[in-house]
Amino acid sequence: MRLQCVAEKHILLVEPDEAFGDVLQGVLGPGYVLRPVLSVEAGIAELEAKDLDVVLLNVDIRQDQGGGLNCRDLLRAAAERPDSPSVIAYGWDANKQAAIEAFQLGAMDFLAQPLDIRELKFALDGAFRRSALARELVSAQSFLGPTRIEGLLGSSPGMERVSEMVRKVAGVFTTVLLTGESGTGKGVVAQAIHRLSPRADRPFVGVSLCVLSESLIEDELFGHERGAYTGASQSRRGRFEEANGGTIFLDEIGDLALPLQTKLLRVLQERTVERLGSNVAHPVDVRVICATNRNLEKMVQEGTFREDLYYRISVVKIHMPPLRERMEDIPFLAEYFVRYFAKVHNKAVRGLTPGYLSALAGHGWPGNVRELQNVIERSIVLTNGHAHLGVKDLPPELKGWTVSEEAPAGSFHDAVLGFKRELIRAALRMHGGNRLRAAQELRISRCYLHRLLKQIKLKDAEAPLREPQAGLVGESGRGPRLHRAGRGGAEEFRLPSRVV
Repeated sequence: MRLQCVAEKHILLVEPDEAFGDVLQGVLGPGYVLRPVLSVEAGIAELEAKDLDVVLLNVDIRQDQGGGLNCRDLLRAAAERPDSPSVIAYGWDANKQAAIEAFQLGAMDFLAQPLDIRELKFALDGAFRRSALARELVSAQSFLGPTRIEGLLGSSPGMERVSEMVRKVAGVFTTVLLTGESGTGKGVVAQAIHRLSPRADRPFVGVSLCVLSESLIEDELFGHERGAYTGASQSRRGRFEEANGGTIFLDEIGDLALPLQTKLLRVLQERTVERLGSNVAHPVDVRVICATNRNLEKMVQEGTFREDLYYRISVVKIHMPPLRERMEDIPFLAEYFVRYFAKVHNKAVRGLTPGYLSALAGHGWPGNVRELQNVIERSIVLTNGHAHLGVKDLPPELKGWTVSEEAPAGSFHDAVLGFKRELIRAALRMHGGNRLRAAQELRISRCYLHRLLKQIKLKDAEAPLREPQAGLVGESGRGPRLHRAGRGGAEEFRLPSRVV
């Protein structure tokens, strides 16, 4: 028999009713380690002292129950931690104002009571994934800047393939051709290959071949001797010589003119360069990585790119997927950029609202990761002191489709259903109504998607609308209640009311 070790999942429960924690631990079962506290003050202390994955917070805790603090204080404390544990809030007084406040203060989800066990476990699974990613982001930030990891951050199949190829080719001395649209992070991958290679302590030199004229490119790559042309008052090494012992990255190799393709081929074959105005060969030991957003095979057929050079530079090819094909990576990339640019621009922004994130998910991203980075930086620079970027912080081109932060009238449960409805509709539109692919896009099971669709339809038809109640900090005297489906209908775990 093969034994499998399952990592424990640590949950901080901030709940004034002591009995609720005992019932919840029994319902969740093994694998979940529940740490119950009775007040916000104790919850904040636990945040500081323990490594936690998720915080479950009852927003109905009154200030006199919280040790002089309220749930807003705990949400802020959780958001300010470097590893930022995910917070799932819940309460009886769930309403649209609570939705807005909870999300603005960093809550990942909000569940209305009575709690449905399946929905709670689903929310917890997502929260555990997010917390694990947050720790990964913090680790990455400790030694990498955004220009180095922006295209490598993510867990999509496409990026996993890229990462695997980078690890394989980094340690061997061979040419690499990076393909993909502009802004997908080809330069990032080139730097990653260099950093992981035995040449990591030697120069990494990048040259963009699309911004210079033919004569300037030749001078830039190969250098010149004094007097080689008018104005050449002294000798200058080219970029190949500067990269000696290290790596040279030739970006947009498809823009190189045919005469220079011939000269580059000679450099790759002979491993020497001749400066302009000289016939002296200077030996160079350089690893060459090229990148292009053009179809070089087609250019070879058309005679605009040398076939022998193509085979010389493409011993190994790595394709960078466009951002629209790795949409599941957008929340992770966005979170990283928020943290980075908030620090760079000294802003107090800590995250994104659901409306902002839904707009990112609905955009086509023709500029890929570079466009996403620019959007996040622009929003952070122009925001008016919000803790979380919202719809009004978006540039005009991204405001066409969002999940509204102004939730529809009614209970918070209605607002959450509305948010889920919009996300599901977006996924179905993206995949032409294919429910299986939509479920995969949302990272949920097909069965759960069917159940959500049925739940949304029933809610639309039957749920009465109510006026919004109190805000995020409730005054309810009712005790928490769990609700889960049983064979004969609903099975409820009702706990005694706690009146203070």
